[in-house]
Amino acid sequence: MTSTSTQPPVAATLEGESALVRAVGGVSLAAAIINIIVGSGIFLLPALLFTRMGSAAPIAFLAGALAIVPIALCFAAIGSRAATTGGPYTYVGAAFGPFPGFVAGALMWICNVASSGAVASALFLQVARAWPQTDQPLGRAVFMVVLYSILIALNAFGVKMGTRAINALAALKLTPLFLLAGVGLFFVDWSQINWITIPSWPTLGASMVLVMFAYSGMETALIPSGELRDASHSVPRATLAAILVVVLLYMGIQIVTQGILGPALATSTVPLAEAAGTLWTPGLVLLLITAGVSMGGFMMGNLLASSRLLYALGRDGYLPSAYGRVTASYRVPLLAIVTHGVVGFSLAMLGNFEALALISGGANCLIYLGVSLATWFVQKRDLRAGGKPFVLPGGPLIPAISALAMIAIIATLSRAEWTAILIALLVLVVIYAGLRHWRLR
Repeated sequence: MTSTSTQPPVAATLEGESALVRAVGGVSLAAAIINIIVGSGIFLLPALLFTRMGSAAPIAFLAGALAIVPIALCFAAIGSRAATTGGPYTYVGAAFGPFPGFVAGALMWICNVASSGAVASALFLQVARAWPQTDQPLGRAVFMVVLYSILIALNAFGVKMGTRAINALAALKLTPLFLLAGVGLFFVDWSQINWITIPSWPTLGASMVLVMFAYSGMETALIPSGELRDASHSVPRATLAAILVVVLLYMGIQIVTQGILGPALATSTVPLAEAAGTLWTPGLVLLLITAGVSMGGFMMGNLLASSRLLYALGRDGYLPSAYGRVTASYRVPLLAIVTHGVVGFSLAMLGNFEALALISGGANCLIYLGVSLATWFVQKRDLRAGGKPFVLPGGPLIPAISALAMIAIIATLSRAEWTAILIALLVLVVIYAGLRHWRLR
């Protein structure tokens, strides 16, 4: 006897939040946060900060920690109340409405895709230093094609594949960095470290923009909240644990590189590798490899999370509906993944890491400001998506501290950085108006 299946045919794509697989736990989320934060910035920042602040450079990381911890608490609080994909886009939109949410989400995607291209460009410089024959237009193009093809393929085979790759890359890059920070402390010349005197407050403020770029990343890792298991518990724990790890690591690395290299740090293009090479000759090569792994891990996490932001914008009607669909086989937003990868590849061919870092850092501070205000609002109204949320003590105190810190940092942006951010915002407003008009037709 033959039987006929009563199951409906599987569609090529699925739509809506329920189509996503909630496969990301607290450990994977913490790894993703660390993986994105510890990207390329820490491999370049010790020298950049030293040229600005001299021996007082560690103070910038300490001040940055004082600013980022309240921000992390805000993300933990508001992230525990939202269980849908979108991150800051969802948070700001839930608090203040669709237009502010769209601006936050679209601006964040622009920052993320620019960061992806910038880090890819920095990664190619590492490769070109090891193999100078690749440092030509054709070699650069081939490298970028292979790099982004691998990143897209890993993300296209499902969120579990992506998170496993992120966990592996996080372990590979963090082990040498913690060894450098831990062992190197025993060889530091503490006369090279100044904890008291800073060149000037404006200098510290300007340095904070770079520091905030180095500390940024949790907002990107929290975008795929629709694929988290028990967001009300995993988000607070993973966010705070990851930030604590990163703060300790960054402080240790700045102290070690500065205390070992001394004034030579100002002219170093690979400060971590040179500090490791001073302690142990093979350490230079090891840290160069670590830098490559770290940048690759950053780009992996960046693509995983940022494609979900495009998915959320498509899901909510701000982009074509095709962006809000996921494949039936692996339940991933394939069009969003490919789009982010292709745009990132295009920007990578242009390069210019330092300028993008400053613009991205300033724009991230604007996003942090919006999330701080949204946290106060949703906590006051007790908005929640289910489960018991993480409640900040002191009512509006922590969001107020976060908002004031971001305003102080934003005030140090140069005219060129403000111009770039405002032009981007203007473009976003035009896009929003056009899409809204199209939907209402």
